[in-house]
Amino acid sequence: VLVMALGGSTNAVLHLIAIARSVDVPLTIDDFQATSSRVPFLADLKPSGRYVQEDLHNVGGTPGVMKYLLAEGLLTGDCLTVTGKTLAENLADVNPLAAGQDVVHSLDNPIKPTGHIQILRGSLSPDGAVAKITGKEGLKFSGPAKVFDSEEDMLTAVEQSKIVKGDVVVIRYEGPKGGPGMPEMLTPTSVIMGAGLGSDVALLTDGRFSGGSHGFIVGHVTPEAQEGGPIALVQDGDTISIDADANVM
Repeated sequence: VLVMALGGSTNAVLHLIAIARSVDVPLTIDDFQATSSRVPFLADLKPSGRYVQEDLHNVGGTPGVMKYLLAEGLLTGDCLTVTGKTLAENLADVNPLAAGQDVVHSLDNPIKPTGHIQILRGSLSPDGAVAKITGKEGLKFSGPAKVFDSEEDMLTAVEQSKIVKGDVVVIRYEGPKGGPGMPEMLTPTSVIMGAGLGSDVALLTDGRFSGGSHGFIVGHVTPEAQEGGPIALVQDGDTISIDADANVM
């Protein structure tokens, strides 16, 4: 819930599923979609927004946000935490978010009515993919594929001006097995922004992203290319359509 409200990294999906599995708690990407569908995106934070973490700290910080979400019924107060107290007990003496602040929007005036993390499925990602869509970049994108079998090949193409407005950049063989290790695609997203293409190009990968990545980006495509997933079959010029409203790719 907090990840959705604050616009947190897609890495939360990886980390929380791994943590849950280590203690035999069932958690899947579908749980993230269910949460995203009911929790609005509230925090006007960089890289997609105006403010930085210090600004959030100055208006009440993460505890203030949690207190607000608890009061609005989006968090369960009787959950036991590592302090030995419940979540509600931890937040009882926390100051609320500062009056008049605009770093964190209210539920009746969200930046986006649903969460920024969206789980996409379709012919290109039958087992699911994780998109980071804040709404600033739009909710739908369709265009011809520009396919690269490594991050480095894509970076070379940008330097040579081979990626143009309207393209859907595909970087594959960057998954857990293909990478190996599922590296972050922060550099490709940063280069796209630096080239002035952030509003006009989508990026699709079986790798993952940094919390600093933004734009129309979809990662964690499964099955990954190394395992023979459909992303391995995409060719230059194939039309790729991404619809974050319908959760289809």
